[in-house]
Amino acid sequence: MSVNLSAPVAADLLAIDGVRIGITEAGVRKANRKDLTVFLLDEGAAVAGVFTQNRFCAAPVQVSREHLTAGKGIRAMVVNTGNANAGTGAAGLANARATCAALGKELGLAPEQILPFSTGVIMEELPVDRIVAGLPAAIAAAKADNWATAAEGIMTTDTLPKAFSRSVDIAGKAVRITGISKGAGMIRPNMATMLGFLATDAAIAPELLQPLVKELADGSFNRVTIDGDTSTNDSFVLIATGKAGNAQIASLTSAEGLQLKAALLDVAQKLAQAIVRDGEGATKFITVKVEGGKTEEECRLAAYAIAHSPLVKTAFYASDPNLGRILAAVGYAGIADLDQTTIDLYLDDVHVAVNGGRNPSYQEEDGQRVMKQQEITVRVLLGRGNAAQTVWTCDFSHEYVTINADYRS
Repeated sequence: MSVNLSAPVAADLLAIDGVRIGITEAGVRKANRKDLTVFLLDEGAAVAGVFTQNRFCAAPVQVSREHLTAGKGIRAMVVNTGNANAGTGAAGLANARATCAALGKELGLAPEQILPFSTGVIMEELPVDRIVAGLPAAIAAAKADNWATAAEGIMTTDTLPKAFSRSVDIAGKAVRITGISKGAGMIRPNMATMLGFLATDAAIAPELLQPLVKELADGSFNRVTIDGDTSTNDSFVLIATGKAGNAQIASLTSAEGLQLKAALLDVAQKLAQAIVRDGEGATKFITVKVEGGKTEEECRLAAYAIAHSPLVKTAFYASDPNLGRILAAVGYAGIADLDQTTIDLYLDDVHVAVNGGRNPSYQEEDGQRVMKQQEITVRVLLGRGNAAQTVWTCDFSHEYVTINADYRS
């Protein structure tokens, strides 16, 4: 089940010059399943990434961080689904490194030029022998227009693959952007929650990529939540191949830098929102806007308190306008000097609460009308200042429990 989300059309996804992708079935956890993906990058591509803030991070996260800081130039990435290689101790690190070494041997690269990624069940040893055995087939299948298949190959409990593209004219040159992501549960951003890969052929100074990927994550994947759980494996990677022919962008605040950033953010937000739309058991897509705060941080606290509340999320699933739950969540969000008498609450166009109390003109049937929609906006006005933040989330259904109760079976 998903909320107003459809599978990507392969022909709509733009190939990125300098990136080839190969996918195969390695039998990592289940037979007859696309579960091993390799990204092959031309020499000169710049790569940056941000990773989970979970201190119990997976082996591939640790190795990817090491390899990005090694400075040898990333030339390939390997992604497996079915097994997270998390909670696996020293053996997990050894297996992640062995995967990089094996792919490096196939490609004539140093292991430090490979980034590994894993997703799936935690605390089970990675079947590295199956992955290594599958690498030649994945490499042989590599081609530039394989983004749609790659989006399938990184899925776990996702019901649909997630991929988007766009093109933008920068100083007379057509710059292409394509990205894929996976995620449907264990979604709460404390970085960028899921696996996400975003590539562009834009020429941009390599030193700008790390601040850019952090800014993109903060504006997209760091604004989504499904269940409040930060995964052990979250990774978001940005690739710039420099093949578009534009003059190299030397500043993110230049006209060209702002153009590129806006286009990248558009794709990143679509990928992030697709994760929420495909949230495990989701039936509704909910935008939470908190405005009128003293700081963006207090707005973010209030927005996440609403988006994480099981009571709020189950009420949305039931289309029950039990909207006092939203005000309660704002109250416990952690804003120490919050004045409840300045708070207004809207549900789409319905003015539910005014100055901290029920709006005299509010009718419950109006609230229920909105609650029955598949897409809903919750808007809270704190009445404290001019700051604002937006978070995207979904409801909680019976299906969420079913999926997670049976995840390993």
